Amino acid sequence: MIPLEEVKLYLRVEGDEENALISSFIEIARNICEDILRYPLSELEEVPVLVKQAMLYCIANMYEKREGTHHYMKNESGGILETINMMKLMLNSLRKESW
Repeated sequence: MIPLEEVKLYLRVEGDEENALISSFIEIARNICEDILRYPLSELEEVPVLVKQAMLYCIANMYEKREGTHHYMKNESGGILETINMMKLMLNSLRKESW
């Protein structure tokens, strides 16, 4: 949905050493967006800017806390749950009622 190079530019990453990590964060953010929206992003002809911003927000949060990702995933305060809640607020207007 968002090219690796665009994400690296957003994160201000110049080298290629973390490409695999960043790519995995892109996939995780995409999956979280699809879960929130209740439809696959592949259904869209064009990805709305709001979805891209939510993905970038999620990726940036995971990247920033990458050293303690296992702890970050479980941490309710400042962790992935807080990120998901913010993404829900961002994407609520695009969300389907059910799958």
